[in-house]
Amino acid sequence: MSREGQASQPKYLRIAAELRGALERGDYQPGDRLPGENTLAGNFGVAPLTMRQALGVLRNEGLVGSRKGSGWFVESFRPIRRRGIPRLARDQWGSGKTIWSADDRRAPDVDQITVQEDTAPPQHISDVFELAPGGTVCVRSRRYVMEGRPVMVAESYLPQSLVGGSPITQADTGPGGIYARLADLGHAPARFREEIRVRMPSAEEAARLAIPADRTVIKLARTAFDAEGRAVEINEMTMDSAAYVLDYEFDA
Repeated sequence: MSREGQASQPKYLRIAAELRGALERGDYQPGDRLPGENTLAGNFGVAPLTMRQALGVLRNEGLVGSRKGSGWFVESFRPIRRRGIPRLARDQWGSGKTIWSADDRRAPDVDQITVQEDTAPPQHISDVFELAPGGTVCVRSRRYVMEGRPVMVAESYLPQSLVGGSPITQADTGPGGIYARLADLGHAPARFREEIRVRMPSAEEAARLAIPADRTVIKLARTAFDAEGRAVEINEMTMDSAAYVLDYEFDA
């Protein structure tokens, strides 16, 4: 950014940029406690409220956090690098591997899961599945945590007429997960489509992810199609934007 552009920014954004630079240089290490708000405000020659706004920017980016009575500290959580293409390859789930093993040496845990039949699915879900009147879906709702920190909530929708009575309707779907079980049913995913957008969280999403209400979330919707072109799963994911890096690598 040009000097003119920097000068036109509010003070708290300029301060946030300076602190971000200090973190990138390694002036403060993960887990380090930052100087107190009043000390930082004095160093930058601003009011404590302005300093708090600057720290709030970095908090929303997942770079710093605060503990009641303990001040501000540098976050030690390393974002998950989600490798969008290799994780969905058949040789992942087809060989019984979890798709998470393509992302990171760390694998998230599921600390909340419900599986139920929905008799009134959202209209856009019914439309994609081309459900007949009265058609139902199996809904698998999960919350994922990494190192004790919630990172994502997800709802997978599958036509009940396709998966009813299969392990997909159970909490534990077995090796390879949903896609391996779809293959067992003769409807292995052959093609995927992902749609990504970023928005502010709802109050429920912020609470389930334990994030500030003013931190954005990544909304990723993935549809899996079988070889006949039938949509067999829709997975709607809500991710803590500070917990993920979306990584896509493919040939030209």
